[in-house]
Amino acid sequence: MGPVSGSTVRRMFLRVVLGALLVAGLVIGGTAVRVWQVARLDDRSPVDVAIVLGAAQYDGTPSDALEARLQHAKTLYDDGVVKYVLTVGGRQPGDHYTEAESGQMWLADNGVPQDRIISVGTGSDTLESLRAVAPVYRNHGWTSAVLVSDPWHSFRAQTMARDSGIDAGVSPTHTGPMVRTRETQFSQIVRETGALLFYRLSRAPADEFGASAS
Repeated sequence: MGPVSGSTVRRMFLRVVLGALLVAGLVIGGTAVRVWQVARLDDRSPVDVAIVLGAAQYDGTPSDALEARLQHAKTLYDDGVVKYVLTVGGRQPGDHYTEAESGQMWLADNGVPQDRIISVGTGSDTLESLRAVAPVYRNHGWTSAVLVSDPWHSFRAQTMARDSGIDAGVSPTHTGPMVRTRETQFSQIVRETGALLFYRLSRAPADEFGASAS
């Protein structure tokens, strides 16, 4: 067998590069499609608990994003889909309330019984929050849950929940700032595609990809 020519090496290298780019494109494209598909789901099967993922709050008053999630969780409770509502999320430096406490107060003020609200005031990102929820979920003897967040955040949150030992469907809110414009929706799909791929590669929090959705 004779020596391999330079042109043959270049062709082989080009094929490898093109093959890698094709695989990467398929992975990224497939993930984006799943983010979009899961965003459109609305699991209304009866479960033990709705887990409301945190978002910004201002001195105990939920932001528009958090209020949209809380309103949706209240609807699930009122409709008999869930027995409990669990709010989760920590506090920023200088805050008087955690995101979980803000959500708990809003739910109680809007008719959800106090003994049906659980607050877990831990977590500065989606992964940390769900890991904090996992022992509470087990200790209550719950076996099923539904995650309440923004549509585009749902697939990543569900992936992290299941990795944390929480068997969860998704029922995202379709109101609030994350769904108001097509530009926002497109940017969130792009963001969540990157965040989910980063999480799958690193098993690390991925909320720093653009504006936080947790």
